[in-house]
Parts: sequence; structure tokens; C-alpha cells
Amino acid sequence: MALLNVASAIAIFLLASTYAFLSLLPSPTSVSLLTLSLLFFNNLNIFIAMCEIVLGLNILTIKEDYKRLHAKYAPGNNEWSACVKFLTMPIPLSQLCSGKHTWSKMWSTYSLYDPSYQNHESFGFFIDFGNGLSTIPPSILMNLAMVLDTTRYADSNSWSSTVMYGTIIYVLSFMFNRRYEGKSTLEGWQYECISIKIGP
Repeated sequence: MALLNVASAIAIFLLASTYAFLSLLPSPTSVSLLTLSLLFFNNLNIFIAMCEIVLGLNILTIKEDYKRLHAKYAPGNNEWSACVKFLTMPIPLSQLCSGKHTWSKMWSTYSLYDPSYQNHESFGFFIDFGNGLSTIPPSILMNLAMVLDTTRYADSNSWSSTVMYGTIIYVLSFMFNRRYEGKSTLEGWQYECISIKIGP
């Protein structure tokens, strides 16, 4: 019998990760409501980023699961029922960290509202997969800056994460859609180097 469902697993992650950063405060009793809110929001962003990585790594599973969900829920405009079913889905501890068996279902369910998330050639897919790959380190550094009361962690974040984000989107789009097929290795690398150089 599963002790957790999807909604409770998300809640536990948010509470535990926020508490972990709060425990680094020199005086935890003096935390402001603003800091607490920003930590909570930033940890939600970290959770979403991890799920966005799941999106990229499990897109074919998501596509297949979406077809099944679409056949079941879309004809009666009953997408909300699919969302409730996902959020209340029991998670055995053995599958708590399983992108393929647990968290990919978030995207196949969300695709009932926006089918671009089950299509690995869409902008929505790449923008979110890229966000997942580029957001976690800057988010952690921002959390550290808030609790350690220093800007040294945050100073280089903005520029580097923007550059990394654009680069990741270019490279992912090229590689994931196999745009290198029929081209020599040299041509593929030249395209990537030019994309990175002229970037977003």
C-alpha cells in the first residue's frame, strides 16, 4: 500500500526543501515573510525544473500515455478529472523518484490542455526542457543568497543562466530532432558552434 500520492509528495518536497534552506539561517526565528515566500516559490521552481528534465528524458513515454488519456478524457471535455486522478495517484516508495513511471504522467496529463508538451518538435517542449536543465543551479544559488544574506551567490547568476538557457535550447532542438542525420560530424559540430556563438 502506498503511503503517498502525487499531491502529498509535492507538498513534502516543498516543505522539506524550504526547511532545509531555512536551517542555514543564522537566526531562523528572524525570517521575514518575504524571504519565506521567495524560498517556497523558488523551491517550487526547482521542483518544476526537475519535472521539466523528466519531460525531456521521457517524451516518448509521455506521447504514448497522452494518446491513452486523450482517448479516455478528451471526448467529454473531462480533462480536470484526469488532473485530479493524477494528483491523487498513489506512489509506492519504490517509484517516488521514477521519472518514467511517476512524474512523466504529469506531462501526459497536462498535454490534455496543451498538446505541445507531448510533441518533441514543439517550442513548448524545448522551452521547458531547456528551463529544467538551466534553472536548478541558479535557483539554489538564489536560495543561498537569501538565507546567507549575501549577494555573492547571485551576482553571476543572471547573465550565465541566460546564456546557458539559450545555448541549451539550440543544442537540444538540433540533437533531439536528429537534425544532424545526413550530415557529417564536422557539419553537425559547425552548426552547433555557430548556434552557440550567435545564440539567443
